[in-house]
Amino acid sequence: MLLIPAIDLKDGHCVRLKQGDMDQATIFSEDPAAMARNWLARGARRLHLVDLNGAFAGKPQNMTAIKSILRAVGDDIPVQLGGGIRDLDTIEKYIDAGLRYVIIGTAAVKNPGFLKDACTAFGGHVIVGLDAKDGKVATDGWSKLTGHEVVDIARKFEDYGVDSIVYTDIGRDGMLTGINIEATVKLAQSLSIPVIASGGLSNMADIEKLCAVEAEGIEGVICGRAIYSGDLDFVKAQERADQLAS
Repeated sequence: MLLIPAIDLKDGHCVRLKQGDMDQATIFSEDPAAMARNWLARGARRLHLVDLNGAFAGKPQNMTAIKSILRAVGDDIPVQLGGGIRDLDTIEKYIDAGLRYVIIGTAAVKNPGFLKDACTAFGGHVIVGLDAKDGKVATDGWSKLTGHEVVDIARKFEDYGVDSIVYTDIGRDGMLTGINIEATVKLAQSLSIPVIASGGLSNMADIEKLCAVEAEGIEGVICGRAIYSGDLDFVKAQERADQLAS
């Protein structure tokens, strides 16, 4: 089980939001590159970046901070990024800068043709981010709930050739209320590509529950507020996950 620290970027700072609310941002660091090095030093094997301003603007807004992070970690670990990725030129710029994976969210749901083109042009580098509440997909920074069932749309995207799915239960994100294991397992069981869990990770018990269902196709979990607030010790959590996998 891959534990993936999240670095959410707003106005060049590292922040955490509560349920995607830009007005409820807690700044954790003024130096994103230093934060990336911190997680690398603690044994992270992948990083998850979110351009929060970009997600709302529909185009990259934190490119300077993102490039500083990519320079800081170099080739040591892969980095994935979501937020404001709406065209092929943006994907190309990010990959040229050293990014391993782009995460396409709202644009995948609203413009499946773009996602298909991205998978064709950048095979192996495209992850889809599906945000959902009560099994329905949400878009536009979680502000709009669609009628699409998560499982149905994920299967369609799997056929396009996406690398994996990041699945976020938006009712839980940033709330430290625990991962929605049942919904994550249901999605993973319906796909042959891996699922990365996200939203609500709160403590070691969540890690152990996820490890118990890892074989269903859950590759990793994004670690946000819990590792910044101290509710979860990242180093001990990854060590425990490795023990359970062995």
